[in-house]
Amino acid sequence: MAWLPHPPATPALTRAVREWSGWFVVAAGAVLCVLGWYGVSGESVAEQQLPYLASATIPGAALIVAGAVLIAARPARRTEQADARIETLYALLVADGATADETPVPHKQRTSDDEQTLLAVPGGTLYHRRDCPLVADKPTAEVVDTAAVAERSLVPCPVCEPPAGPTTPPGP
Repeated sequence: MAWLPHPPATPALTRAVREWSGWFVVAAGAVLCVLGWYGVSGESVAEQQLPYLASATIPGAALIVAGAVLIAARPARRTEQADARIETLYALLVADGATADETPVPHKQRTSDDEQTLLAVPGGTLYHRRDCPLVADKPTAEVVDTAAVAERSLVPCPVCEPPAGPTTPPGP
């Protein structure tokens, strides 16, 4: 027996099948709710109404919700523009700017130069180490000394944890 090739599923066909099946499920749920209501309305004792609720009305409501989900569900379609934005964001996320011969200095192996050189952004409230990621690519970051840190009332950066600023010497 020869197998006939299936035509490829198109987005329109897939959407139509999903929507029609959703409407069918909603209709079946509505029928169950009506049957449950009819059964409950004929009983005056609450204990005799529970079987109708459990076997018809609650499943009917669940079918109505499931059908509504099938009808409202839209496939996630990404456009070429969205793909380009995702690629750009990914490139920005993974680009660290380091070349192959530059290796990051671990926190415990910093040189004394890095610990002594402090940077601050004009108008900022923090001072940083030279290797702090918050000021790494900021061209406006300027070198500050302990006098400038005290004068501008700068506080240490919580990310790079530079050495504590100058303490005010005790008076004479």
